[in-house]
Formats: sequence, structure tokens, C-alpha cells
Amino acid sequence: MRTSGDLTTITDSVRELRFADDMSGRAAFDAMTALVTLRNLIEHHAATVVGHLDRLGVARDHGRKLSELLIVMGLAPAVASWLIRIAAAREKLPTLGAHAADGAISAEHVDAVGKGVEHVATRSAEPIDDPARLNIVTDLLAQFFSGATPAEIGKHARRLGNQHAEDTGGLPACEDRNLNALTHDVDGDGRLQVRADLNTEVGEKFSAAMEELAAPRPEPDGSPDARSPERRHADALEALLDIAARSGDAASAPRHQMLVSVPADTPDLAELPFMGSLTEATLRTLTCDTTATVAIVDGEQVPMEMSKEKRLFPPHLRKALHKRDQCCIKCGVAATRCQGHHLVHWADGGITVLDNGCLLCPSCHADIHHNGWEVIMGHDRHPWLIPPVSVDPKRRPIPAYNRRTLNLDNLPAAA
Repeated sequence: MRTSGDLTTITDSVRELRFADDMSGRAAFDAMTALVTLRNLIEHHAATVVGHLDRLGVARDHGRKLSELLIVMGLAPAVASWLIRIAAAREKLPTLGAHAADGAISAEHVDAVGKGVEHVATRSAEPIDDPARLNIVTDLLAQFFSGATPAEIGKHARRLGNQHAEDTGGLPACEDRNLNALTHDVDGDGRLQVRADLNTEVGEKFSAAMEELAAPRPEPDGSPDARSPERRHADALEALLDIAARSGDAASAPRHQMLVSVPADTPDLAELPFMGSLTEATLRTLTCDTTATVAIVDGEQVPMEMSKEKRLFPPHLRKALHKRDQCCIKCGVAATRCQGHHLVHWADGGITVLDNGCLLCPSCHADIHHNGWEVIMGHDRHPWLIPPVSVDPKRRPIPAYNRRTLNLDNLPAAA
């Protein structure tokens, strides 16, 4: 095992490296090849030590997050983030770690393979076992050894993810909430850079809000809006944030609505004006208790029927749901971030009453509509969850999150 003294000697040796100005092209090529391998090895060992820092709780002892400690030590935030990801990925992917230990693969490629495996696992409706994970790693490493860039490895991983989703009954990428991501970083000028990758439902909510709030407005003298489209959208985002900050009643209906067009003869062809087509399962999610208005249209896109507000839980019933459930019945997220869910869907004749509703956060709401979870009302007039067979082969009822600290033996049996 190398000691800190050995590392000091190695560091001094690297610092003293010199390259002659008259070196040949072959010598320059060989030197660069060796330096690339050296760089890969240093990054491999850096990720290893990051893993030790995490395991030993060094950052926590200093009152910091691990990423903050690495940044203080001189690493750029992006480098700190991928070293942490690499350290975590190598624990699960020993084959990837072995190639990194040989200096054969750069940290950027290791990170791309690790993220690619995680992407495929996320897209699969069933857990990825060890042999399947090894096959994915082998496939992605083959991309690297064929000359693929990290971005190309990520693209190939998305194709593998689509394949696993199809094979295991997972969602299409456009509707998979698990792929949602939003990043924001401050650049060198002190400006916030925002990037979002959103599924159909959230993308439609965002587009609808932007469409309303970013509409051109005339200047005070009546001339056309002088703002560029990009500036209008940035102003719309600020307005949206202000609206959210001013909203004092979490039980009130949201301000921005989605309009869902459903052909009377072919309901499976329902679509959103900004994000396009969606599946019937997602249609049911949207029309359960969100900001969506449903328009049943004929072949000429003329509305035949519009959904009625009574399908939504009005403020007094939402307050009752908040009082009874207190939070998302599945994961426990705050009630203010939850939607009202009809146990018997309103399209199937379910009525909007307390005993036919419960609170679910958007993610858990999607689990009910897409991933085999069910909700029933127990004899105790509280909602109970029925897990899918993949979670519990016996599908034993689970009480709502706020009642799981109670003694189940003393509770009435679920219906």
C-alpha cells in the first residue's frame, strides 16, 4: 500500500518532468499516450480516495457535504460531482473499476458508463439483476473501446433503456417521470443557467404556463413588444415564481390549466396542445385531479363536451383530505405538494367525495396509474395501499403513511 510519502515522491517526480523542444513527433505521441494513461490512473485513485472520504465521514466531521469539501480542496464543482458519482458507481460495477484501475479508461468515460447503467435500470419496469447489469456494462464499455465519446455512450444507453422499457413493460421515455431532471448552475458572470429534461405531463404544464405568461404585450406608447421571445419567457418564469411565492392557500386550485383534446371515437389518440399525444394511462392521471380541462372533440376537432369542475376536489374537500391523510399516503411528502386522487376514477362513475379520495404526490400518483399500485378505502375510512406483485407477491395491504406508526394488529382490516 502506498503512503502519503510515496505520493509526495511521485508528485515531485511528475513536477520535475521536462520535454525537449526538439523532440520528434513519435516521441511527442508516446509521451502524450503515457500522460493520458497517467491522468486516467490519477483520476481512478482520486475516485478511490473520495470513496474513503465518504465512508470515513471526513466531510461530515468538518460540517460540510462531501462535494463542498472537495471544492474547498480545489476541485471544480463539476469535477467534484463526477468523482463522487464514479466512486459510487464502481462499488456496484467491479468490471468498470477494473478497467479504470488499468488506466485504460478516462474518468469522463467511467462516469458515462456508470450513468448509462443507472439510466437503463431506471427505465426497466423490473429490477436489473447482476448478470443483466454486467451485460449492460460490457455493452457500454464496447462502445468506449470502439472510440465512442461520453456523449455517444450516453446516447447508446438511452437506446438500451428504451429497449429494456419495451421488454419489461416500462413507460415510454416521453412519459417516464423517473427521467425528469433540472439543473441550475451559476456561471462566471454570476448568472443562473437552467436546463430541464421533462416528461410529457410536466412539459405540458410548463409550456402552458409560458404560453400564458410570455404573451407579447404592447409598450406604453402602443408600439409592439420590444422584448425578444427569450426575454419574454425569462420574464414569464419570474412571474411564475412570484405567483408561487404569493400563493397562500395550498388547497386552492392551481392557476394554469392544461387542455386535453380527446377524440370521441378514439380516446387512445388524446393529445396536449404543446407536448402532443399521450397514453390512456397518462390521460387518467391528468384528469384525476390536476389542472387539466378535458375536451371531447368530434372528427373536425369541434368540442362536443367539456369536463366539469365537479370532478376536481374543491377547496373544502382538499382541506378534509389534508386533515385526514396529512401527507402523501405512499411516501409521506408534504400535503401541500400532493394531488387529490379518485379511488374510483371519475370517468368510471367515481364521485368526488372524501371517501373516494386520497392525497398522492405526483410521483406516487404515477405509480398508481402506471406501475400496478392500487388504493382502497378501509373499514376505518382511511386509504390503504395494495402493492404490485413485483413488490409483494402476496399483495398485503399497507396503511397510509401517516398511520404506519400505529399497531396494525389494533387497526380494522382494510376492505
